[in-house]
Amino acid sequence: MSMPSPLAAADRAVLVDTVAKAPAVSPPLASMLADASSLVRPRIALMVLATVVSAVWLTVGGAFDSGRLLGLLLGTALVAASSSIANQILERDTDRLMPRTARRPIAAGRMSVPTAVVLASVTLSAGVIITTLSAGWQPAGAAIATWLVYVIVYTPMKQRTPLNTAVGAVAGALPVAIGWLAAGGPALLQAGDASAALTAAALGTVLYLWQFPHFMAIAWLYRVQYAQAGLRMLTVDDPTGLRAAGQSLVAALAMVPVSLVLAVPSGSIRLFLAAAVASIVYCGAAVRFAIRRDDASARVLLLVSLGSLLALLTAAVMFGQPR
Repeated sequence: MSMPSPLAAADRAVLVDTVAKAPAVSPPLASMLADASSLVRPRIALMVLATVVSAVWLTVGGAFDSGRLLGLLLGTALVAASSSIANQILERDTDRLMPRTARRPIAAGRMSVPTAVVLASVTLSAGVIITTLSAGWQPAGAAIATWLVYVIVYTPMKQRTPLNTAVGAVAGALPVAIGWLAAGGPALLQAGDASAALTAAALGTVLYLWQFPHFMAIAWLYRVQYAQAGLRMLTVDDPTGLRAAGQSLVAALAMVPVSLVLAVPSGSIRLFLAAAVASIVYCGAAVRFAIRRDDASARVLLLVSLGSLLALLTAAVMFGQPR
């Protein structure tokens, strides 16, 4: 058997060294888009934008300028993207401990923290500027408040207390204020028209209450991962699920009468019926989860939460235009 020559061995060593030192091949477009989606979480941003549109429509109907609305939505979307990036910067260590979040760009090391900080700062600044120019300083202030509650208050609380859900729900409801303020809600209220303020208050309360069953379903499904990461979800502090189920049920029951208030200013029977059906179905899913407290009922509750909110916002836009 022939032995390899020293020259051939040296050539292989040079080749291996060259390959090791070669610059990494840039990721394909699909991978980059997946990272961008994971970073800004577009589904959450879409829910925020749907909330803003609903609040604008319930305040002034179709009287809001479309150009201003597009600017408002763009600015709000940028602020929402910034909050998601900032959240992942702060939670990068715990994200690495959970399979559902370990592949996020910052947690996995595909994006450096300094780069993420710059990106979060740029998107926040651009979003605030665009919102101010298109809709005024008041909705821009509400957008900043939403960012602060979500990033500065809610995110650190997840490692300290199960009350984090109650604070996070505030951030989820604040986009209603962005739309109401942009549509001139305070001026209408000062002029003696309280109907828009009543509708906005009802919508904000609905969104606040809606988040408890929604997030408790998620907290139940990923309770083991949250425990491994040291996050203080209610399902971690109480593995039986009794407290999470009780909180879900109370919030869902309270949401039924509040959702009906959405129909009062417009006097729409169709909105009243749609709100009643959506909230009662949601309540039924919460009851099922409270009784069973298993993964199957939690998944059903999660799906019903998304469907009921979509139905409620759609009905509000279709039938809830102010008279």
